[in-house]
Amino acid sequence: MKTVFHHTVSVLLAIMVLLSTLSWTVDKHFCMGRVMDISLFVAAEECGMEAAMSLMKDKVAENHCCDDESFTFFGQDDLKFSLDDLELEHQQFLVAFTCSYLDRFVPVDKLPVPNEKYPPPLLVKDITVLDQVFLI
Repeated sequence: MKTVFHHTVSVLLAIMVLLSTLSWTVDKHFCMGRVMDISLFVAAEECGMEAAMSLMKDKVAENHCCDDESFTFFGQDDLKFSLDDLELEHQQFLVAFTCSYLDRFVPVDKLPVPNEKYPPPLLVKDITVLDQVFLI
């Protein structure tokens, strides 16, 4: 189950990177205010009104009913990330956060004991009996 999840996430991330870096052009052909054709990467097909108008050149001088619209989506060109892009404060935060996060995964038996070399103090009197303080 875990490997299937990892494969799915990796494929989705690869598709996301591909779509964010890809640039494409959408071309639309309108005739009388209605969309007749939409095309990606190439010019949209015309509705045939231009050919009909060329045959009737003596009746109508110009064609005002057809219109072409084109727009381009530009993808990212620079995908390299470096620490030089960050300010000094952000670099210091990332280093401190990484060190503190990785220190959480040190095993307990390998953690240093701060008072390992110092013996406990000698008890001369039992303070709880002396002060008459007992846990009930």
